[in-house]
Amino acid sequence: MTPRRQLGDFGERVARAHLEAKGYRILATRFRVREGEVDIVAERDGVVAFVEVKTRRGDAMGSALEAIDRRKAQRLLLAAEAFAQQHPELPPGRRIDLIAIDLDETGRVLSLQHIESAVEES
Repeated sequence: MTPRRQLGDFGERVARAHLEAKGYRILATRFRVREGEVDIVAERDGVVAFVEVKTRRGDAMGSALEAIDRRKAQRLLLAAEAFAQQHPELPPGRRIDLIAIDLDETGRVLSLQHIESAVEES
């Protein structure tokens, strides 16, 4: 496993634990379709959150919050729509969230920010 994949896996584990602690039920992880990928699909109070997790170590590549550009946002929207089409039983409330995790050089979590409705259809 590459260091990049290990970092991503770690971030996704932290994000899942954060969501579960907030009362979310995890419906799926690493949902992939040709159009894109959703890291975590979670539900709470009748709202389905399609969650993109971005983890950064150090600030050489910018903060995790800066990681979603317009192209990535479009791919998230398409993947979320594909998941919803495959699961018609889902509640109608849906949004795309971002969990941004910044680590120091040793891997210690410096910050975790959960931004609800981080990506909206344009």
